[in-house]
Amino acid sequence: MKTAYLTHPSSLKHNMGAGHPECPARIQAIEDQLIASGLMPFLDRQDAPAASKEQLQRAHSIDYIETIFRDSPSNGLVYLDADTAMNPYSLEAALHAAGAAVKAVDLVMSGQNENAFCNIRPPGHHAGRSSAAGFCIFNNVAVAAAHALAHYGLSRVAIADFDVHHGNGTDEIFNGDSRVMLCSTFRYPYYPYEGVDSGNEHIINVPLAAGATGTQFRAAVTENWLPALEQFKPELLLISAGFDAHWEDDMGGLALREEDYMWITETLKRIAIHHTNGRIVSVLEGGYALHALGCSVLAHIKVLSGL
Repeated sequence: MKTAYLTHPSSLKHNMGAGHPECPARIQAIEDQLIASGLMPFLDRQDAPAASKEQLQRAHSIDYIETIFRDSPSNGLVYLDADTAMNPYSLEAALHAAGAAVKAVDLVMSGQNENAFCNIRPPGHHAGRSSAAGFCIFNNVAVAAAHALAHYGLSRVAIADFDVHHGNGTDEIFNGDSRVMLCSTFRYPYYPYEGVDSGNEHIINVPLAAGATGTQFRAAVTENWLPALEQFKPELLLISAGFDAHWEDDMGGLALREEDYMWITETLKRIAIHHTNGRIVSVLEGGYALHALGCSVLAHIKVLSGL
């Protein structure tokens, strides 16, 4: 089965202003690498649908959802927090970003695809139940996890988050729901300055010091994530795939390389083969050094696809 590749043209229209690091060029940098490598024709490319309000409500409050719809501008920018803004196309992009993750769950749960990668923006893992933050409007991976629980009756869904920033929104949404295990590595102290004290039996947060390399990252995963995931026995594995821990990404301050992203993908794929019948949905989060982002996602998808 081919790896599904989900995206939508609206991801290129969401623009938070000149110089903003979370920019449309991120999508194109990934596509350029996939095309140049010759990998794109071997992926099952699909347009992402828009998420419904019902799907969003499983992860977000109805009041928050209605606020986002109401505040969507007809021109210019509306700021949701200091670094998260909407232009006239942002709501559409956010709906299709969450919808990509939902459809990807449907594709792997139906057996049409073994795994999937969602090349979408805005990212999602900082968005809380009732809040936008850190470039994120809707929490795409949380909407996907909640869909898997509600629509397919799953009782154990795991989320692996290797973005350089802690996925505080995902943590908040599922901190009290033991059906979802969140395994996260992140630089600390660093934005959003959370995560160290929020862990429990199903929230496995592992902070990394500034400058940490692949050696420290791999040790953190091996010593903390893997035993927890083996005990949890997930029925579906979701990935918050942030690539801003790459050494070239000057916003991140960690020192991972493409081979580290290959290693973590191989490691998670083994977990999925053992427990989830190979079912993985990976959703783009951070990554702002465009060349490093494209190369890292290429390495990630090569492993997912087995090509």
